[in-house]
Amino acid sequence: MSEPTKTRILLADDHALVRRGVRLILDNEPDLTVVAEAGDGAEAIDKARAEQPDLAILDIAMPRLTGLQAARELSRLQPGLRILILTMYDNEQYFFEALKAGAAGYVLKSVADRDLIEACRAAMRDEPFLYPGAINALIRNYLDRAKDGDTLPTKTITDREEEILKLVAEGHTSKEIADILVISTKTVERHRANLLQKLGLKDRLELTRYAIRAGLIEP
Repeated sequence: MSEPTKTRILLADDHALVRRGVRLILDNEPDLTVVAEAGDGAEAIDKARAEQPDLAILDIAMPRLTGLQAARELSRLQPGLRILILTMYDNEQYFFEALKAGAAGYVLKSVADRDLIEACRAAMRDEPFLYPGAINALIRNYLDRAKDGDTLPTKTITDREEEILKLVAEGHTSKEIADILVISTKTVERHRANLLQKLGLKDRLELTRYAIRAGLIEP
């Protein structure tokens, strides 16, 4: 009787001790095997090119390229590659950004010994993996909005304001933005003032931080 085909895994984390622990969990399973390791996002992309794994497990906070940046690039380069984000951040924003970047799931390091194997197998079945905290946060958020009578979902800023926010955060002047969007400089300034007021922010730096958190630009 032939052995089952193993899922070939690339593991990327900038802490060797974490990689060692996660590798022990994965290699102990009959259907999973780690074929490559990387210490940062850029190395993860190189290793994925070389090894052609079935699944990449990426930490978010890594040097050179973050796990989210690497996930975006890997999704573009290798559309068939499944991706999981493994992180210490129990953060709803990161969770949504991970899904937008092409990840099939989001696993917390604190419960990796419990959730990671299940997440790997779900990813290989083309099923998303939602950790319990994310599900609870989504439900709470939905119920809170419903209780307050908000329309679901709500969007804080308009599409035009979002365009201008992204361009401001990328460092363009009001005149450059006006030229790009074919509107007047005065209109750009009005939208910018509206953005600051709506979002409760003070200046370009705070707008840039907001754009990074919203996934409009990369940090």
